[in-house]
Amino acid sequence: MKFKNPTNGYVEEVSSPGLWVLLFGFIYFAVKGVWTHAVAGLVLACFTFGISWLIYPFFASDIMRKHYLKQGWAEVS
Repeated sequence: MKFKNPTNGYVEEVSSPGLWVLLFGFIYFAVKGVWTHAVAGLVLACFTFGISWLIYPFFASDIMRKHYLKQGWAEVS
């Protein structure tokens, strides 16, 4: 997935977020600036003893897409 910032033309590529979330969990969301899911991932990991870490990757692509679109970025094909 690629997203373009309409104000300055910068293109950000988000490649295989599910894999990165599986490997690094909530840290991936923190690095990308998706703080709501970073905090939610940390809390869920604590309460579910890490089982949520195996479920979150299935939703990572949609989470990242919604994050960029909500900030006004345009998806580039």
